[in-house]
Amino acid sequence: MVEDCEKQSHGQSSRGCRSRRSFFIFTIFLVLFLCYYIVPNEISEFWTVTVGLFLAENFTIKMVNNLLNKPIAPTVTSVEVWKPPEPYYVAYPRKYNLVFNEPEKCQKENPFVLLMVPVAPSNTAARDAIRSTWGSERLVGDKTVSILFILGLPTPEERETLQQNLLHESEKYHDLIQSDFWDSYYNLTIKTMVMLEWLTVYCPNASYAMKVDSDVFLNVKTLVNMLLSAPKQNYMTGLVARNAVVLRNPRSKWYLPKTVYEPPFYPPYALGLGYIFTLDLPEKLVKAAQLVKPVYIEDVFLGLCMTHLGIALTNPPDGSLFNVFPVEYNRCRYSKLIATTTRSLRDQVEFWKDLQRPGTNC
Repeated sequence: MVEDCEKQSHGQSSRGCRSRRSFFIFTIFLVLFLCYYIVPNEISEFWTVTVGLFLAENFTIKMVNNLLNKPIAPTVTSVEVWKPPEPYYVAYPRKYNLVFNEPEKCQKENPFVLLMVPVAPSNTAARDAIRSTWGSERLVGDKTVSILFILGLPTPEERETLQQNLLHESEKYHDLIQSDFWDSYYNLTIKTMVMLEWLTVYCPNASYAMKVDSDVFLNVKTLVNMLLSAPKQNYMTGLVARNAVVLRNPRSKWYLPKTVYEPPFYPPYALGLGYIFTLDLPEKLVKAAQLVKPVYIEDVFLGLCMTHLGIALTNPPDGSLFNVFPVEYNRCRYSKLIATTTRSLRDQVEFWKDLQRPGTNC
């Protein structure tokens, strides 16, 4: 572009050159804008988080609050009762009942931090992998770590056989909490709220809880060491997304139409791969959830509830502690992080085993 301008004859004005530059810059922005609608789903989430880095957080929160407080245009007619749009509607709040419960877990074990792992009922392999790796680390220094798996109901087709297997698994390990909602991706918000309800009722004595996905490698020692100096109240941390753009591309896994969520940006929220919170928050979040319109993206919904409560999320002390994309294994690197997604259960197991070997990490 610059060379073209330099080759212009002396009779041409510099205005033409500036026009070319402006057109060139405009074209770049146009291409970037179009890419937003055509990039694959996996990149879309990364885009949504990074775009927000260029906007002021207080601007985003103010805009979200203003739009959330706008009255919703009625869609009910005198002839037909309005039905919520599927599959973006979430049936919460509603009374859900526990099928499997471990009501004395916290009283018996008195954990410093309780790990809560949402997992599909059929994913026995993930539960076994976690039990044999980071889920087996129950004592770090003098701090007790406990673990529970959170499940919904299997589909009707597999329910009879699978429920019997889950009963045997529950009797063997005593680490399953199951509720009577259908376990699906679009019900993750329900699963998260059932988890918070359980913590409110059955685990008020723990200091911290961590929701952690089943495909995540967790370094329990680093987690506990971070929490030794963490706040004791109104504390939630993880990989905090700020000013994330709402995805309007219907092909995206995280698509939300304006009819469900009107604001163009999300308030701050901790990405669902793993977030930590003090045990004073579950009761507050459950109460806030009665007043905040639910969305199926569970980590976003908790961000909406935190904004409603006026409680700010806390950035982790080091930005490399939480990783939404799999980190290439390196013994030194993995000894310092808290959580990263992994490409397979085999990686999860092998990385953990290698990290347990005697010798220096770095």
